[in-house]
Amino acid sequence: MVQFFDEIPEFLFEWMKKQQMFWVASAPLMSDGHVNVSPKGTLDCFHLVDAHRVWYEDLSGSGIETISHLRENGRITVMFTAFDGPPRITRLFGTGTVHEFGTPEYHALIPAETRKPGSRAAIVVDIHKVSTSCGYAVPFYQFVSHRTQLLRFFDKKESAESDENGLKAYWNLKNLRSLDGLPGLLTAPDSKDTPSSSFDIDAVVQKSKSKEKGTSDKVGLLVGFAAGALVATAVPRLLARLQ
Repeated sequence: MVQFFDEIPEFLFEWMKKQQMFWVASAPLMSDGHVNVSPKGTLDCFHLVDAHRVWYEDLSGSGIETISHLRENGRITVMFTAFDGPPRITRLFGTGTVHEFGTPEYHALIPAETRKPGSRAAIVVDIHKVSTSCGYAVPFYQFVSHRTQLLRFFDKKESAESDENGLKAYWNLKNLRSLDGLPGLLTAPDSKDTPSSSFDIDAVVQKSKSKEKGTSDKVGLLVGFAAGALVATAVPRLLARLQ
């Protein structure tokens, strides 16, 4: 059953931090514009500030829809779903603000030592409504590891010897306009700052696998406990019948 809140309830804090991915949805004001839904799944990308504000590190990609829509109207919805444990869907309805790479706000949220390869903006979302619903139709999935292809691709872009093959050239080629022609990145491509990252890409796999192992161990323990309880209950009943 759906429930609505004016802020993120405390019981969701730890659950949201444990989720390995989330989605963001946005749309332009034009009636025939493209509605966008984007999956976000890089480790430690999402950050919960308090009950009214969250933010995430926006990595480069071949599109710029979310940033363009936020510039025009600010509307955004962030969605989480439970793929293990009790079923749950949570939506955060809010207003988003874009802080591009090279701005003081960006660097305050994402210092160089934690910045991921290809990072182009910090998206801050001020929450005005939260909903939770059952999620009974969401299937179970087992998390294996985060992919590293995107990080490795943009790590090469940032390390390119030629500016023509660099990250800013990619931004100029792919990230200046949305599908509907709305403005995308405005200042990052011409920023005086040089995109660079000391982010340990291989640590993403190791850290995510470590989290998954911890979850698997807990699940295995619960399954073993349940199986033991079942045997402890069934055997005496069977022996009683044989007597």
